[in-house]
Parts: sequence; structure tokens; C-alpha cells
Amino acid sequence: MNILMALSQLEVTGAEVYATTVGNELTRRGHNVFYVSDTLTKPTQGPVFKLRFNKRSILRRFWHVFYLIYLIKRHHIQLVHAHSRASGWSSYVACKLTGTPMITTVHGRQPVHASRKAFHALGYRAVAVCEDIAHQIINNLGVDPAKVQVLRNGIETDKFQPVAAPENPKPVIAIIGRLSGPKGELCYRLLDEVLDLEACQVLVVSGTQVPERFARFKEKAEFVGYVDDVPTLLAGCDLVIGAGRVAMEALLCGRPAFAIGEAKAIGLVDESNLDEALASNFGDIGPQDLAIDFAALKPQVVSALASKGVSEQLRQRIQQEYGLQEVVTGLESIYQDAVVETLRREMPVIMYHRFIEHESEKGVHGTWLPVAMFEKHLKLMKWLGYETLTFRDLADKGFIHRLQYGKKYLMITVDDGYRDNLTRMLPLLEKYGYKAVVYIVTGEDHNRWDVAHPTHPDKPVSLMNADEIRMLGASEHIEIGGHTLTHPRLSKLAPEQQAHEIRANKQRLEQLLGHSLVSFAYPYGDLNDDAKAQASSAGYRYAVATNSGPRAMHQDPLQIRRIAIFPRTDVFGLWRKIRGNYVFRK
Repeated sequence: MNILMALSQLEVTGAEVYATTVGNELTRRGHNVFYVSDTLTKPTQGPVFKLRFNKRSILRRFWHVFYLIYLIKRHHIQLVHAHSRASGWSSYVACKLTGTPMITTVHGRQPVHASRKAFHALGYRAVAVCEDIAHQIINNLGVDPAKVQVLRNGIETDKFQPVAAPENPKPVIAIIGRLSGPKGELCYRLLDEVLDLEACQVLVVSGTQVPERFARFKEKAEFVGYVDDVPTLLAGCDLVIGAGRVAMEALLCGRPAFAIGEAKAIGLVDESNLDEALASNFGDIGPQDLAIDFAALKPQVVSALASKGVSEQLRQRIQQEYGLQEVVTGLESIYQDAVVETLRREMPVIMYHRFIEHESEKGVHGTWLPVAMFEKHLKLMKWLGYETLTFRDLADKGFIHRLQYGKKYLMITVDDGYRDNLTRMLPLLEKYGYKAVVYIVTGEDHNRWDVAHPTHPDKPVSLMNADEIRMLGASEHIEIGGHTLTHPRLSKLAPEQQAHEIRANKQRLEQLLGHSLVSFAYPYGDLNDDAKAQASSAGYRYAVATNSGPRAMHQDPLQIRRIAIFPRTDVFGLWRKIRGNYVFRK
């Protein structure tokens, strides 16, 4: 995808570290990530454009919107990810005017005033980095809870490894954060009222230019400025004071962290208060911000200095909550939600069964299509510029690959495993360069489920035998999937019967093909929670239904919605079904 990160800042902030860290990981995953901001200090793997969001006059705001529209059009931006109020407002207007999906990550407490309540400007989804931020924007700003999702900061946890406690002549305490705004006030009061600057070596680490009022501390504390190598800095500290990412990174390094932020002072982070720390972004925000009792902090800091390390259990919890890979995967899911729901378009997954050449081959149940019409379908797909994906493609590249800019993808699926799939369908797929996923029943030699229908019995039609399945599966145009042994309605079976139908079919196909299967089709599209659990337990990553499941396919990989192709689906009918908005219009 082409993604634009929009930030407003004049100095290094947690939002910048977040945006560039996840942005660089998105780039490594194959996305094109662009940045627009007042300033940007952290290195990025994508282009950076300067826009002075901090200049907020009416004329400037018009310019912000105009320039964002230019960037969206010029770089074919598919989604804007905003990270601040100033950039968010302008991005919201630009996205509305261009029809571009947008989300916002909310990093801190939002101001509460009438215009903010009336005009949230958050886009499709507000991603809060902690629970207390989510509660604040819901309760104080009136944001719809359905639009809010908690997804924590993404940290390259492998860069922050535990280290032994340093042997410093006297304790080293690092205060890390901005020296402006509320964070600056915190630092000032810590230096003035809490820390013993004679007994300890205090390092003040900040990218902010040191304000004049801090001059009185320069003889007793070391203002080291911005630091690139944070792990090395943390390794030399006996105690780290800060909020947000500061506390997380210190804990990952095994260094004690004293969490204090704009909302409250949590104190030394341990197992007893970790949930509170996670919910408040380590003190940065609370449901109701409290006045911090700085006098009470002094003995707490002295006690915290006696702590020489962090338990492995605590470190593991931080890794689980903040691991970059999991956070970025969560973001990719939100991006897909935003794109599919905002544009109301999804990659079509179409479903065929068998292909006939003569009128005499028609059946009762409408699961056939003249092979001549199938070729017309393929010609239309080619003329419209479609390419085909299979589930193995998605397994290799991820669901989000289907949203790649400049591509028109669809998926062809074919149920049951009729012999004509090999003799009639495959040559046409080869002719037009398309791929299909064929779901095969292995416990029958014909369509017994239709022939034995109690009220509308059909004529028998041959399924592929073992050799024919091998021949079909050997083609680069075909992916084989499971479809049970006997084509039952799975919801009518007990779980152990479901397991037998699914597992025995999968084992037989894998034995024939010599490789594992990744996808499964529920016969008749009929399923329940037990059937989904059995498909997953059998080792399937994906499973397709018919007209059930979420409209966005990534939201439930074990119940992917498909669009049925019927005997009367002519070229115009197919065009309606593969435009991308069919499941939204039904």
C-alpha cells in the first residue's frame, strides 16, 4: 500500500518515534511509506515532506489541505495515518475531499472543547496507545466506541536486551523526555524537589533546547541532549525516570523504571502495578488526571534505587504487549478495515462448480456453467485488467497484498472437484494466464449428495480420480484445497464427525499432492463455530463459505465470503459481481 504518515511537531516526540518505527517496518514489508511533518529527526526509509502544521492561521490551514491533496494525488496515497491534532484536522479535510481512507493514532490526552466534541477529525478509526486514552476520547469527546481501538506502541524489542546492573561510583538516574510543556514542568520539579543531585549523578536526556529556567541545575545535573544509542544509555543507569516508550525500553533492558507522566506518578514499575502502567501509558494519561504529590516521590525514588533489576516475567509481558511485529500486523488489519469500509470495495472471491459443453449435461441444482460462457468470463476479466490470487499467495504475502496500488485482483474458486475442471477449465486458465483454487471431495466418485437429494435428485457427474487430482494439482495455475470426504452439511454433524470429514480429506489430498494445503471450503457454505474450530485445528489457515462472513475478507480468515456464479451469470452479470462493491450492495 501507499501510506502517508502525517505528524505535527517541532521536536522529537513519542509520536515521531512511533510513526517512524512502524513506518520503517511497513516499508520492510513492502509498503511505500511517506512522511509529512514540521520536522522529523528519526531516520526513515521513505521520503519526508515538510509542512508547517504548527502554523494554524486560516490561510495556513487552507495551504495544509491543498498540499496534502497534492501529496495524495501525486503519490497515489491509499491511506493517511495521522498522529496529532494539527495534522489530523488538515488530513481529515484533505481525505474527505479526495475520498482517501484515514486513521489517527492518539498518543496523548486530547483537549476538551466544543469544536473538538463536534468535529473529531479522527477518520475511520481512532487508535489509542493505551486504555485510558481510549476512555478519555470516548467519555470526554463523545467518540463512538466502535471507532476506537487500543493498539500499543511498537518497539523493536530485539534492540533492547537485558543487561547486568552497572557498578557506578554513585547511582545514575536518567530523566528522559521533553523539556517543554507539561513534561518540562515534570522534569523541573523532579530536579528541584525530588532528586538528591549531590548523592546521585542525574542525566537529563532530551532533544529540546534547554530552557533558561533550567540553568540553575547545570552545575549539578548533566544535560546530555538528544541520544541516538538509547540502549547503551539505559544500560548505564541505575534508575530511569519517564513515561511512555521511555519506561517500556528501560524495562526491556532490565533497568528499573520509575513511571511518571502528565497524569500521575505510578512509581517503580513491577508486577503489582504493571496493568495500571499499561493502561495509562506509564503515567501519561488517566481517566481523570491527578495532581502529583512530589513530596511523596522522594522516598519512593530512594527505595526504587535499591532495585537492581527487572524480573524476566515483567520483561516478557512488555515484549508481548509492545512487540513491533504484532503491533504492525495489527495496524495492517486496521488499514484494511479502513480501505475496504471507506471505499466499500473488496477483492471478489467468485465460486464456480462444473463446466458443460452440451445441453444434456445441465443439472437440477444450478451448479453448472457452459464452458463457452466461462471463456467469455475470462476474456472480460482480462479486458478489465484483473489478475488472480490464490490463498497460497495470501499466505506468502499477507491479506493486505490484495490492496496493492495499481492492481486489480480477484480470486477464482471451484468446488467439488469435477473431472471437467481438468479437461475443460484448466486449458482455459492456461490460455488466459489465470489461477484458480479447486476444492476437492475425496470420499466419493460422483456427486452423490445431489443424486441422493430427497426432493430434487440430480444426475450423476464424475469427480476426478487420484491420478486426475495429481495432474490438476501439478499445474502452476491450480491450488488444491479441502472440501470434506462426502460433502455433508457440517453444522448437522457432531464435532468428532466434522473432524473426521475435514481431516481425512486433507490427509488424502496431501498424500496425493505431496505438500500441505492452506485452504478449505465448507460444503454448501454451511458451518458453525465447531466446524470453524475443526478447520483451524486441522491446520487450515483459510476457509471459505458462500454468502456468510464479514464483507472484508481479512476480518475472519476462517469464514471468507464468496460470490456464487450461476448458469445465468452472463458477461454483464459477472461484471456486476467482480466490480468490488457487490457484497456491499447485496
